Amino acid sequence: MKIGVDAMGGDYAPLHTVLGALLALDRLAPDSKVVLFGNERKIREICRSQQAGADRFEIVSAPQVIEMGEHPVKAFQQKKDSSLVAGFLSLQQGNVDAFAGAGNTGAMLVGAQSLLKTIKGVTRPCISAEFPIQSGGSALLLDVGLNADCRPDNLFEFGVLGSVYARTIMGIEHPRVALLNIGEEPDKGNMLTRETYQLMEGNPFFHFVGNIESSQLFGGTIADVIVTDGFAGNMVIKQAEGMFQLLKDFGFENAFFDRFDYEVYGGTPILGVNAPVVIGHGASTPRAMAHMILKAEATYTAGLVQKIKKAIYNE
Repeated sequence: MKIGVDAMGGDYAPLHTVLGALLALDRLAPDSKVVLFGNERKIREICRSQQAGADRFEIVSAPQVIEMGEHPVKAFQQKKDSSLVAGFLSLQQGNVDAFAGAGNTGAMLVGAQSLLKTIKGVTRPCISAEFPIQSGGSALLLDVGLNADCRPDNLFEFGVLGSVYARTIMGIEHPRVALLNIGEEPDKGNMLTRETYQLMEGNPFFHFVGNIESSQLFGGTIADVIVTDGFAGNMVIKQAEGMFQLLKDFGFENAFFDRFDYEVYGGTPILGVNAPVVIGHGASTPRAMAHMILKAEATYTAGLVQKIKKAIYNE
């Protein structure tokens, strides 16, 4: 398989991207190849500085860069020769099997929706975040940033997407899906959560276990998949990242809290589009970039897109 990577995406690109790709090469399957999209001269210079042959990669020259602060739609439309656009076009045309990038998140979403399109039956794609739970395993939170405003049917779809992801990528055979709320009772919350609860209760697509409060997230005793809108989800995950950094600054070391380090997960797939796309953290280190690339390989190998379609079409 071929994994496309936006070499120019991220706060420290292309250096961290290329270094991460070099790290990933030693852990990818023998038949997996990395295709780097970006400034070929800079990519080759970095490889030389590491005494690594650039011929270990396939390099596709793309001179333009979509910067982190640019307007996603305008940048994607105007910078046709950018590494991000070139990568998505290559994925659309079947020249790569998956695409990963840590650049402008909005532009990544624009590329996924405009070129790959959403899976039939999905109104909005979303992104998720795995986080550690007390038992030693992981749970999944979604959406964590793509959709700040949602309707009840959007959250219902996130439940379907998250359930399939948990089975396919996380290895949880019968994932329990809960709705993030301010109380456990069915009538708690705002209009969005109350209406969503009614949609989820008794549905045949996933195992709904009711509401969950934020204080119960990391215990792992109630749910494996937690559904919320992108506004609340992003605040939860950013707070967790901030607490991890605070503990680190105080010199506190614990194996459980170390698993909140985003470098461990690297990136997350955009769920609900017709091809594997993985988004990494903008400030990704080489280690995080390597894990982002490995996540793209795992997403394709697991057949996540096909399994989501199967679940939605109830085949």
